[in-house]
Amino acid sequence: MNTIENIKEYYNQVQSENADAVLSEVRRKAFDEFNRLGVPVKHEEWKYTRISSVFNHDFRFGFNGLRASVSAEDFAALRLPGSQEANELVFINGVFSKSFSKIVSAELVVLPLEAAADGEFKTIVADNLGHSGKYLNDGINALNTSFIKGGLFVHVKKGKLTEHPIYIYNIADARVENVLAQPRSLVHVGHNAEVQIVETYITLGKGESFTNQVMEVVVEQDARLEYYKIQNDASHTNQVSTTHIRQVGKSFVHTVTISLDGNIVRNNQNMVMDAEYCEAHLYGLYFLQGKTHVDNHTVVDNVQPHCFSNELYKGIMNDTSTGVFNGKIFVQRPAQKTNAYQSNKNILLTDTASVNTKPQLEIFADDVKCSHGCTIGKLDEEGMFYLRSRGIAEEMARSLLLQAFSIDILQQIKLAPIRSYVDQLLKNRLQFDVV
Repeated sequence: MNTIENIKEYYNQVQSENADAVLSEVRRKAFDEFNRLGVPVKHEEWKYTRISSVFNHDFRFGFNGLRASVSAEDFAALRLPGSQEANELVFINGVFSKSFSKIVSAELVVLPLEAAADGEFKTIVADNLGHSGKYLNDGINALNTSFIKGGLFVHVKKGKLTEHPIYIYNIADARVENVLAQPRSLVHVGHNAEVQIVETYITLGKGESFTNQVMEVVVEQDARLEYYKIQNDASHTNQVSTTHIRQVGKSFVHTVTISLDGNIVRNNQNMVMDAEYCEAHLYGLYFLQGKTHVDNHTVVDNVQPHCFSNELYKGIMNDTSTGVFNGKIFVQRPAQKTNAYQSNKNILLTDTASVNTKPQLEIFADDVKCSHGCTIGKLDEEGMFYLRSRGIAEEMARSLLLQAFSIDILQQIKLAPIRSYVDQLLKNRLQFDVV
């Protein structure tokens, strides 16, 4: 039996066991949307990513009595560099685990999403939970919302600089059964607050895993957010990862997405500039090998005037891997004086690797500065000749050129332990070491 045939049964189970008024209604509306939209098959936004094939596997939902046996030793081996000085928030099979998590910053309020929806933060939850659905009109996003359970709410207090970063671990334990995990979180960065967030994904075991994750972030006036996503999971794992950031006051956002491994990986990165004088920077690097497929879908929606955004994504495809970049910049009619820039650059290392790239602009205002572009090519032959002519071996020359291609993305990781960690992952992929 495939997963689709079990979804209604699982949904009814969640609703019957979780009768909270606010989230029950959110789940009900989302499930109606899922039934209407279904899993994307003939959907333009999913043209190059056949996610429907993933649902042919028989997955157990993470909340459905799936026995997770993650030990302290298991988790210790997964922790990121700098974790001793970080707040750590852990999802296991899509459910927030308080026992594995730790909070060291007094500037943070961390609550189960159900508690936040029914407490002092209920207005924030009501106004922002599910906002990503306005930009992702597909059944995959609706599926996550239909099964909100064990979610997480994080509030960064007004006027506070969070000294310690937040590390979020999405762990799928597939050592016994195939697992479908659907982590859900809502982050609220208060007025004049600052925070750094790092998110990573790990699958334990050789079973199939599918992580359908949604994080929605609200950034208030004069706040600053740095967000880093690292995807280096096993080659038999699948992910749809949605990061939806909404700037509701003049604020600064800086994001970097690093995608290295997995089977089918889809990244939805939405930036909604819903206030004047917002600034946002979006960077991404996908360095793929084997049969890995990574699809980066980005949206920058300029709703209000005087906003600035800069977007640079770079891809390296080896073996039979495939990359996709679909970036959209919207400039709404009121958004005069917008400055928005978008660039996508790709290198194909083999004749069997491929990439599909589609940068787009939709402009409804008349006093703006916008540009977009893309390139696809092979390694620079003149650069290779120059290095070889100075006695550098071919493999080393190739690695040096690829490192030079990716370095301007790596340098955008401002958190030093994470930058060093990603740098080492790239060097391992390049199979050389350069000081």
